[in-house]
Amino acid sequence: MSVKVLYFASLRESLGYSHETLTLPPTIATLGDLRAHLARRGGVWEALGDGHNVRAAINQEMAGPDALVQPRDEIAFFPPVTGG
Repeated sequence: MSVKVLYFASLRESLGYSHETLTLPPTIATLGDLRAHLARRGGVWEALGDGHNVRAAINQEMAGPDALVQPRDEIAFFPPVTGG
């Protein structure tokens, strides 16, 4: 399964990527699985792991860790944003 992953704001800066297309192993079924998969890259990628405050959207709709990931989905990760 192939998906497009987008990284925004401070995540983009720390990871050094604005986007990438990934072919996921069959064990990745949910957004939470994808986050764990990316966090296992280690180093700065651990910012996507459990316990880190990262928001996510699938196809431009906010999604939680149990949301299913489908082929050709566009998945975005971004830190929480505050305004003033």
